[in-house]
Amino acid sequence: MYSTVSSEAEDKKVTESAAKKPSPRSGKIKQIWKENREGWMFVAPLVIGLAIFTLYPMIQSLIWSFFNYTGAIYYYPVGLGNFRYMFATDPVFWKVLGNTVFYAFVSVPIVLVSSYLLATLVNLPYKSVGAFRVIYYLPCVIPGVVSGLLWKDMFAANGVFNQFLGLFGLHSQFFESESSWTAISSIFLMNMWSIGGGMILWLSAFKAIPVQLYEAAKIDGAGKIQRFLNVTIPMSFPMIFFNVVTMLIGTLQYNGTLTYAYNGQGYRNSLYMFAVLIYNEAFVNSKYGYASALSWFLLIFIGILTAVLFFARSKIYRED
Repeated sequence: MYSTVSSEAEDKKVTESAAKKPSPRSGKIKQIWKENREGWMFVAPLVIGLAIFTLYPMIQSLIWSFFNYTGAIYYYPVGLGNFRYMFATDPVFWKVLGNTVFYAFVSVPIVLVSSYLLATLVNLPYKSVGAFRVIYYLPCVIPGVVSGLLWKDMFAANGVFNQFLGLFGLHSQFFESESSWTAISSIFLMNMWSIGGGMILWLSAFKAIPVQLYEAAKIDGAGKIQRFLNVTIPMSFPMIFFNVVTMLIGTLQYNGTLTYAYNGQGYRNSLYMFAVLIYNEAFVNSKYGYASALSWFLLIFIGILTAVLFFARSKIYRED
């Protein structure tokens, strides 16, 4: 009898001590918090801001995309109605998507190649190239709104470009043209204004290429062009891929036409871009539900194109 009571008391003590003893998982969490407390405190404002100003609006817009929401107190669900209207009924959707895709797929190669060639030139071992690097990068410091207004004046009917074309008896409407090709071609010329940013990225990639590779290629009898094709381009491929992805994402979200194009759209929607369509539907027409659906379509569209680029990269280039 006594032994039974004693064993029960011991079991009770063991149970109580086990209950009081923290689990290994909680102890590990406390240790991680103690070791990285200062770091988490520094990161906390960024995480909180990201949650409030990015994550929450994304979730809210996803919910709104399935509702007919115009900013009023009352709104009702429409299911996939916004998406059906987008693909089947919206009179400007396909025109806007075509403008945006055309602009992105033509603009990215132009800026990519131009900035690459410019970086190659300013990477030459001459004393004065430092000044040219600064000069070519300075336009990137000018805010986009300011540069847009400058280009608007230069492309005007009595602007610099038309005065120059007038010397040859020519005239162009540029941004005011009804042709998407003519109007968007004007934006391509504007993009050359900001190739200095890409130039800096290319220079950083060039500096990371070991000099020994060029020396070995030179010993093997490779000329300048062969060294460029067989050393510079392959070794800077990661930067090429990075620039292609970031430029493609940026151009698909281009909204600069709000600054200089007629009504932000151009005549007969010749410069109507997808981001501007989202802006108009949300803040001009107060169709927040439909604007949210457009935003999520653009996100998915960009995600698919990015996934295709990553898949192509895995087939073309492998880091050994």
